Amino acid sequence: MSTPAISHAGAHELDDLRSSVRALLATASDHEAVRAALDTEAGYDTALWNRLAQELGVHALAIPEQSGGVGFGLTELGVAFGELGRAVVPGPYFSSIALAANALLASGDVDAQDTHLPGIASGETVATLAVIEDAGNWQTDGFSTSASPNGSNWSLTGRKLLVTDGADADLLLVAAQTPAGPSLFAVTADAAGLTRTALITLDITRAVATIEFDTTPATLIGAEGSASGILDDVLVRATTLLAGEQVGGARACLELSVDYARERVQFGRAIGSFQAIKHKCADMFAAIEVADAAAREAARALDGFEDSPEPAVAAAVAHAVCSDAFMFVAAETIQVHGGIGFTWEHPAHLYFRRAKSSQLLFGGPAVYHERVLTAHGI
Repeated sequence: MSTPAISHAGAHELDDLRSSVRALLATASDHEAVRAALDTEAGYDTALWNRLAQELGVHALAIPEQSGGVGFGLTELGVAFGELGRAVVPGPYFSSIALAANALLASGDVDAQDTHLPGIASGETVATLAVIEDAGNWQTDGFSTSASPNGSNWSLTGRKLLVTDGADADLLLVAAQTPAGPSLFAVTADAAGLTRTALITLDITRAVATIEFDTTPATLIGAEGSASGILDDVLVRATTLLAGEQVGGARACLELSVDYARERVQFGRAIGSFQAIKHKCADMFAAIEVADAAAREAARALDGFEDSPEPAVAAAVAHAVCSDAFMFVAAETIQVHGGIGFTWEHPAHLYFRRAKSSQLLFGGPAVYHERVLTAHGI
């Protein structure tokens, strides 16, 4: 399978990208706008989704030019994900861009890429990847969801859990078992025998659903029996992008804490002058800097920069470090804010919810620590 050539942006271009995304989100997706978007039928701001796709090309950044994208790598896309995380923007960005698009690219199926990637790049198609089953962990084999030949096509039977944006996605990429092994299939939203149930979860900014298949028509993506390798590749890429998002969220938490520490006065002094608060902010800053370095190194490794570590190792380290850092910083932010940090009106809970869901998204601390050991051959 040939890998499309990746273009790389220079430092000034990365800064421009960061500034452009941040400026748009500052005006169109502040914390009040986020809450308003969560109350809509879609659960996110569809106008903002389209603006990010059409005006800034965020969806297309890491999609090859021949598939309607820009042709950059995860270094550039990670910058955009960092800004989306910083503004804790709700919407199917992670599922469509980090999961589904990467699964299509990893499949090597040119026909499937030509069919689906242009819509993802333009923002017209909301897509997701359905992998997790009753065990609750990301897996690459042994699926209870099965696929059977049905003429020139296939039919799926089984159930998938914790599918991000699964209730409303236009395109579902589903991992299922066939006689040749684990395989990947495409299912459209209007397919027969498809039941989707939205779930109420801790993180109200990232929708999750259960999906059931009852002899549901599906199209094979890539070669039969090839899903294990595809899912391994997606995991490395998706956790790297998630790390960038986590760093962005953690930075926003630190900014909220520092601003509040400057403004909040107790005993005639700003609480930022108290040594305990200074130490909290300093510890938060240190954790973020380490996480940022890990996230950027993982993206560079996947983009093939010289002197970078092995991508699977870098991604595993980034996932562990950034998950822990975001969780720590989000919790400390609530502590710095005191009573107001526990209120619904303050955005601290949005970041805490996102930090916890991101920490558990691919299995939780025990699983990602095991991946770090495995990546090092231990």
